[in-house]
Amino acid sequence: MDKDFKEILKKVRSIDIRTRRLANDALAGRFHSVFRGRGMDFDEVREYLPGDEVRTIDWNVTARAGRPFVKKYREERELTILLAVDVSGSGDFGSAARTKREVEAEVACVLALSAVRNNDRVGLLLFSDHIEGFVPPRKGRTHVLRLVHEVLSCHPEHRGTDVAQALDYLNAITKRRAMVFVLSDFQSTGNLSAALAKLRRSLAMLRRRHDVVALHIDDPRERALPNIGLFSLEDAESDEVVEVHTGSARVRAAFAKRAAQRRAAVDAAFRAESIDSVAIETGKPYLPALVALFESRHHARRGVLQ
Repeated sequence: MDKDFKEILKKVRSIDIRTRRLANDALAGRFHSVFRGRGMDFDEVREYLPGDEVRTIDWNVTARAGRPFVKKYREERELTILLAVDVSGSGDFGSAARTKREVEAEVACVLALSAVRNNDRVGLLLFSDHIEGFVPPRKGRTHVLRLVHEVLSCHPEHRGTDVAQALDYLNAITKRRAMVFVLSDFQSTGNLSAALAKLRRSLAMLRRRHDVVALHIDDPRERALPNIGLFSLEDAESDEVVEVHTGSARVRAAFAKRAAQRRAAVDAAFRAESIDSVAIETGKPYLPALVALFESRHHARRGVLQ
């Protein structure tokens, strides 16, 4: 067996072990209550999942069964979850234990396992500045592990990033309403202003029919340079090499300012199109950020229903 293939399988198993309990205990119920519709016509009952609304508990069935059950309504149809994952060159960077690509794979696994726990279908789009691959939505844990393997083993033919093109592709091929998670560092190739304008147009079009969440994955070293003297920086997407004197406080300040401006511009684009976004850093736990997103959407939804 190829050494690289063995290493990828090892990573997939590791991610499966780390994320299985998180998906079942922390997110499955929240996923169900946040992203599914709830009508007025009673359909059936199902076993309670952590995060379900207490108001939906069927106390009669719960008393007879000795464990909690919740009411399910007729409008609770199965969801289609689409994971759009950035596999461009910049994803290979990581100053902590994992690269951005590995964090993307793990977060994608948590979301996918949470979805299939609720009998939803999950699909995968891999993109750079071209469409690198697409796996149609299906159900089941085996399918989820295949998606994780696809993310980790992908060898993109292109190195740049074009998130807008990926969103346009999903909008063209996905006719049924879906929940779209975009996992990327949003480091678009080329002029930032032009790229963000294009991104906004694509987000606006996609959001007309689908629910969209942006998961902004970055690394702390992309926001601040360490003071380690003179060294070379290579752009993973353009292969451009630049000599940087990090011993200069002015250079470090300029780098941090530019990174902050870029991040603020991306966040402003999300807000302008009413897109929920979550910041995920390679060196920090991602679960609190996901739980905060789900809780925020849960409270917002309750406000609409009341």
